[in-house]
Amino acid sequence: MEMRTACSPQDVKRYDTAQLRDTFLLDDLFQPDDIKMVYSHIDRIITGSAVPVAGALSLSSGAELHAAYFLERRELGVINIGGDGMMTVDGTRYTLRRKDGMYVGMGAKEILFESADTANPAKFYFNSAPAHRACPTVLIKPEDCARVELGSLEESNARTICKYILPGQVESCQLVMGMTSLKPGSVWNTMPCHTHDRRMEVYLYFDVPENAAVFHYMGEPSETRHIVIRNEQAVISPSWSIHSASGTKAYTFIWGMVGENQAFDDMDPVPMASLR
Repeated sequence: MEMRTACSPQDVKRYDTAQLRDTFLLDDLFQPDDIKMVYSHIDRIITGSAVPVAGALSLSSGAELHAAYFLERRELGVINIGGDGMMTVDGTRYTLRRKDGMYVGMGAKEILFESADTANPAKFYFNSAPAHRACPTVLIKPEDCARVELGSLEESNARTICKYILPGQVESCQLVMGMTSLKPGSVWNTMPCHTHDRRMEVYLYFDVPENAAVFHYMGEPSETRHIVIRNEQAVISPSWSIHSASGTKAYTFIWGMVGENQAFDDMDPVPMASLR
């Protein structure tokens, strides 16, 4: 498990491109027959991936958590962005199609990931947050999720927000998770932008064509920076930072939030005129 420390906006002002990428970009996820994890000191979120090919992969706590098992004091949100796969949670097996999700509550001891077809393996993406109460494990189908249509083609930001884990739908201790898909011809997300000092966020960008790129914008509104993102790469967004993007083509991203509250609309809008 890779460990990443928190950083202040005053420090980030001085980062060059390489240091920005080293600090915030997760660019080596989805390795065959491996579970990759990054532990961020920002609200203690763990971002990870599992790509089972030859056989099942087991999620273990590792030495870094000092826990008997991964979810001893954590919760887990998973979305499959690959081929059909299966998850086993304490002996109960679930089938996950592409874009199906799972919420696994604190206390589950055995977590296994498998692929239905080794030629088209599942790609399980997950966020994990510290938890202080157990919530039920739920298989999440995108067709059952709350959906919101936002933006317009005229503004190049027509998009569908699909909410997977949030209060009133799939209960969690603090994790909120979902997916935003841009429509063909749209390239902008989360603009006008915002911050939310009470929560941090991680974005995973996928369905980015091979010859395309996404420019992820971050930093304080008066000191913005950008990171160039390729397909199936993720980026950590501190609570003080904006988190927006424009792509050379349409794309999809998964957002996961942890922090003080779970209110989706708790945002501090940034006026366009104040961006620098």
